[in-house]
This record gives sequence, structure tokens and C-alpha cells, in this order.
Amino acid sequence: MTPLVALRGIGKSFAGIHALSGVDFDVHAGEVHAMVGENGAGKSTLMRVMGGELRPDAGHVEINGETARLSGPTDAIRRGISIIHQEMALAPHLSVAENIFLGELPARIGWTQLNARARELIQRLGFDISPRATVSDLSVAHQQVVEIAKALSRKARVIVFDEPTAVLSMGDAKRLLNIIRGLRNEGVGIVYISHRLDEIYAIADRISVLKDGRNVDTVTPDAVPVDQLIRMMVGRPLSQLFGTKPETVIGEELLRVEHLTLPNFVRDVSFSLRRGEVVGLGGLVGSGRTEVARAIFGADPIAAGRITYKGEAFRPRSPKQAVRQGVALVPEDRKGQGVVLDMAIRKNATMANTAPVTRLGFFSGAKERGVVRGLIEDLRIKLGDMGDPVSSLSGGNQQKVVLAKWFHTGSDVVILDEPTRGVDVGAKTEIYSLIHRMAAEGKAVLVISSEHAELFGLCDRVLVMGEGRLRGELAPEDYTEEKLLTLSIKGGAEERVLA
Repeated sequence: MTPLVALRGIGKSFAGIHALSGVDFDVHAGEVHAMVGENGAGKSTLMRVMGGELRPDAGHVEINGETARLSGPTDAIRRGISIIHQEMALAPHLSVAENIFLGELPARIGWTQLNARARELIQRLGFDISPRATVSDLSVAHQQVVEIAKALSRKARVIVFDEPTAVLSMGDAKRLLNIIRGLRNEGVGIVYISHRLDEIYAIADRISVLKDGRNVDTVTPDAVPVDQLIRMMVGRPLSQLFGTKPETVIGEELLRVEHLTLPNFVRDVSFSLRRGEVVGLGGLVGSGRTEVARAIFGADPIAAGRITYKGEAFRPRSPKQAVRQGVALVPEDRKGQGVVLDMAIRKNATMANTAPVTRLGFFSGAKERGVVRGLIEDLRIKLGDMGDPVSSLSGGNQQKVVLAKWFHTGSDVVILDEPTRGVDVGAKTEIYSLIHRMAAEGKAVLVISSEHAELFGLCDRVLVMGEGRLRGELAPEDYTEEKLLTLSIKGGAEERVLA
């Protein structure tokens, strides 16, 4: 069969650095062709070539077997190629219907007919979303549906999904995969990019692996087990993903939360953290995990309950006060809350504690460079220059910059909310090593994660949230996905919450 789109021998360089070297990739009608690889492997660059955003330095694009020279993204869309980026391109203050037909509103068509066409596209995807609704009022999952409907309105024959489930709950992610299966059955060619390998194996017909801008191989899920795929991506097997946890002595209690109740639906939550301990906080998205973390960090008000830090009452009125007292939070929204994307890497890395980069009360560029140079080496951050903006880094290295902020603040309690979201397998391993190191240094670490394997591989015990309550606790001998989900949905007969 002739592929709908084929990339042949694609090469692309930026400032003399080869992002792609002789890469081949294609997608056929009615198939899901997944693409995997570490951050910086070249996946996004290759898709920007397919979408007409970049012109290759070498090789060419073929559409329906004929060489095509794409003049830009609009040309690619006109030829049936749509890309749904991780950062959705929607106008938040416009309606669903306006977004779906944005840029190509038909002439001589009334709003009634426009809304009817939008509703038809949405219902085709199995959803009932009002075409008159304002996009900013929709959930992230429903915004994703609007993006897909927009692609269908343009009669897309190839749709690229770039990390589509990164911010979706487990239930919404499953619904999205079902939508993709339906599109495949209709003959649409799907390119699926994700770091979630369980999704790749659930939906892909073929998997292509990129590493350092080159093709490693194209395989089928039934022919290559996940451990072998990871080795192809990063050069080491799954068994080494979480690393070897160093011998750590669990010490004194650092933080105790008793009957914490927030103005929203979180109520009566109690647990404790000790020195040298990595504690997981699991449960479904929306169960109250992030709200608990933000309350401890002073970002949200507390309605009732008591928090004790190092034996003394702890009730920070702001994150700044929490940091001064020794509590740090790496938020789940890395780009919105963790870093300032347009600010220099060195400024982001030192913003949480400026004392080490000042002398006699005045800023010292030399001290700042020394501190940041040490953090870069310590955390193995891959970058061009420390003066470059954080936006120039891959997702994994951006996350390391967020972690770097807290490495020189002296915080004894570190809360990590989805620390590896949108991060490739190789960078995950390095972040896991940093978490082990924090515990070995005597810090208490609370890890919030939607990836059950991550909680089980990292944590000394796992607390489970459900509907705003702490439903129970799992010890390592009880680590199974079934038990975690049962607790999060139904709760436990006995709740061991104060350890």
C-alpha cells in the first residue's frame, strides 16, 4: 500500500547540531504508527517537518506517493495533515463551534447551521458537548475533543497526537484511545507520540524508535516486549529504570498532618513524613492529592486541622514562608508554575533562594555562575548556555531546572507533584536517582503520581486518596494496581494513616 504520508531520508540541523539524520517514517490509512524516544531524540522536529512548519535540509516529504514541498502549516492542513500538539491551540474565549471552524468559517452560513455542523462532528466522536459552550469552561479532556473535531472539520487524513494524555485522568485517557481506534477504523492515519508505553502497546500497530535524531528500528508491539523497547530507547532495561535505592535510615518525624480539611472537598486527611523516607500519594486525578500539597505549602487556605513541622505548629500563610521554614513543592504544572520559560536557566535555578548568590546584600554574577554550574553538573542538565531561556530545554531538562531550585534551599521536606509527567524514560531514571539521593541526605520526600509503577518502584509506603479523603495506606508487600485502585475508589475497612 502507498502510505498517506512518508518522510524519506529527513535531515535537519540547528546551529550546526544535527537534530535529524536520514530519518524515514511513514503512516498508512487505517493504522496507528507510534513514535517513541527520549526527549531530544528528534520526534518533535520530525513532526514539524511533516506539518510544514520546518523545511528539511535533506530528504523529502511524500503525500500519497508523490513528492510534496510544503510551504507551511496551512499547506499541510490543506493537504490533509493535522497536528494536535501537547499545548492545545484553542482560542479560550471563543465558542466550541468557532474554534472548530476557526480560520475557515464558511461564507453565507448562519450560526444555527454552524452549530449544527459542530455538534455533528462532536457526536461523531461519541461526546455531547454544546457547540455554544465557551472553550475555557471545558475540561481538558473536552478541549482535546474540540481539537480532534477541528481536525476532522478540515477533512484530515493524517492526525498527529503529541502526548495527548499527559494531563488527562485515567478514565479520560481511555476514552481518547477509543476515539483514536474509531478514527483508525474510518481509515484515518494516526501518528501517536507518547512517553506512556502502556498506551503505546494498547493502541499501536507499529512502533518507530528514534534516538539521537536517527532511526533505531520500526517494530510491532507483539514482536518486542516493553523491556526490549526501553533498551532500544535508552540503552538499559526496564529492571534498571528505578535504580538501586541506597541504604537509608528512616529517622525522626519531620511533618505531621492531622485532620486537614480545606474549603473545597478535601476533608479529615492525616499522615506523617519522616527523615529518609519516600512516601507516595496515589489515587485518581481529582481525588484531592494536589490540593493537600498546596495547602501544606501555604498556597491554599486551610479550613480546619493541624500541621506540625519538626515538632512545632506549622501554618504558612504563603509559599514564601513555607520555603523559609524548610518545605519545598515541585508543582504538577511545570511550565505554568515551576519555571519562567522566557527567563534564563541560571535565574530559574536560583530564584527560590538568592542568599547563596549575593555578597554583602548585593547580587554577585560570579557567585551565581558558580552555584548554577554546580547544579548543572550535579543534576546533569543538558543545555547550551546557562543564560539561555528555560524554553530552549527539553521537557526532562526543564524538570531538572525545577528540581535544581530546591537543591540549594536547605528544605527538609520536599513535595513532588507528578515529577516525571511528560518526561522521557531516560530522564525519569535520572529524576528517580535524585529522589533517592534526597532521601539518603535525610530529607522527607512526598511523591504524588498517577503512574502506579512509579509509586511502587520509588516509595517506602503509599498513601491513597479518594474523593477528598485519605482512604488507606499500602506497604511494599501489598503493592498491586488492583489494591491501589480498590482503595482509591471504594476505600478500605481499616485506614492506617498515621505511621
